[in-house]
Amino acid sequence: MAFINDKSIEIKDSFLNDKGTFYKSVVEEIERPLIEHALEKTLGNQKKAARILGLNRNTLRTKIRKLGINVERWKIT
Repeated sequence: MAFINDKSIEIKDSFLNDKGTFYKSVVEEIERPLIEHALEKTLGNQKKAARILGLNRNTLRTKIRKLGINVERWKIT
């Protein structure tokens, strides 16, 4: 929750200055850390991370590519 509290002022400013983009701004700020946290907890296992997040595995993979997340950094070699 601290992450959300820290970003609240930025989000409010974005909302006031750029109407119509509030939802997109919030999703962009929160989606990456959520996905990265799930991948960290599952050691990069996308199927397990998708299950934790309540997403289809292909949807998660699409989001990972869109956000440029490197899944390999959590995998144990």
